[in-house]
Amino acid sequence: MAINSRMNKIDEELRKEISSIISTDLKNPHLTGLISVTKVKTTPDLRFAKVYISMINEKSKKENLSILKQSSGYIRSSIAKKINMRYTPELIFEFDESIEYGSRIDEILKDITKDLKKGE
Repeated sequence: MAINSRMNKIDEELRKEISSIISTDLKNPHLTGLISVTKVKTTPDLRFAKVYISMINEKSKKENLSILKQSSGYIRSSIAKKINMRYTPELIFEFDESIEYGSRIDEILKDITKDLKKGE
């Protein structure tokens, strides 16, 4: 249990730091929209960290993801300076589809309730 708690603390600290670096340090004009880091999942050996991101008002998700992947070395070195860890994990960026999935379900539920009210 203690290991799980420690991993959760590491994941949360990485999430905060990566989020801060993306919003303040990355100065790429091609990075569009609001990008938020929703979750970080680090492997137990701390070699890799999957960084789940969601984007709002972006022009191109694929382009943004590509820019983040290209910037991962910079982000990783910034983390190494700010967080004292034996290893700074290699960052793997992925889309977090859960927010879009949730909003899609919301839309479906709204449509169903409209149809039910019409039927009454």
